[in-house]
Amino acid sequence: MATGRTHRPATRSRGIPEATVARLPLYLRALTALSERSVPTVSSEELATAAGVNSAKLRKDFSYLGSYGTRGVGYDVEYLVYQISRELGLTQDWPVVIVGIGNLGAALANYGGFASRGFRVAALIDADPAMAGKPVAGLPVRHTDELEEIVTENGVSIGVIATPAGAAQQVCDRLVAAGITSILNFAPTVLSVPDGVDVRKVDLSIELQILAFHEQRKAGDETAAVRRTGTAGRPAAAAREGRKGPDGDVPAVMPA
Repeated sequence: MATGRTHRPATRSRGIPEATVARLPLYLRALTALSERSVPTVSSEELATAAGVNSAKLRKDFSYLGSYGTRGVGYDVEYLVYQISRELGLTQDWPVVIVGIGNLGAALANYGGFASRGFRVAALIDADPAMAGKPVAGLPVRHTDELEEIVTENGVSIGVIATPAGAAQQVCDRLVAAGITSILNFAPTVLSVPDGVDVRKVDLSIELQILAFHEQRKAGDETAAVRRTGTAGRPAAAAREGRKGPDGDVPAVMPA
């Protein structure tokens, strides 16, 4: 069985833009849902809507894959699932280690979507001696002293960091020194890595802060609208109706 240490996805060598690579998992998720419903073909418009992009961008992305669909028919769902899976490197086994088995790390370990998408959780690692040997998601937690040995034994090239921020860089350095070339970082800190190592960061607090910004902006827009109109649902003129003079168009109180 091939492992991630000896095979790399073909996307970079074929010159597929990073923005397109970032959208390929969105297309694959939508296509997989269609496949599970036994849908044989899909139009670019339907697939773009399901993936949350515009159809012109989708067609451009697929042109990098050499897939153009058939006019009046659309794209073959099963073929696209295979094609995108191949480009993303999901037609082979990718052993993964998760470092930091707290609440988040344990939740990641129990996530059932890894195996179905080509990722095998090879080991769970934690610095707490009390965690050593405890089963999580069917795997015994191993101590960080074994990190390098685990990476070598399993041919791991993808590491997931779910430690506190203060420990993340040290863990990252050890993973890289052991041969890890791709890291998914859940720790709330920015990691420093050498050239040739890819890091993807997932920070839930940042995403929530961005949503809070938009909520505040929407609330501000609503407040401004109320100020402009005088009331939330009535125009300013209607709000001044009761203050008109006897002729109906002159304020009852004139400025001095």
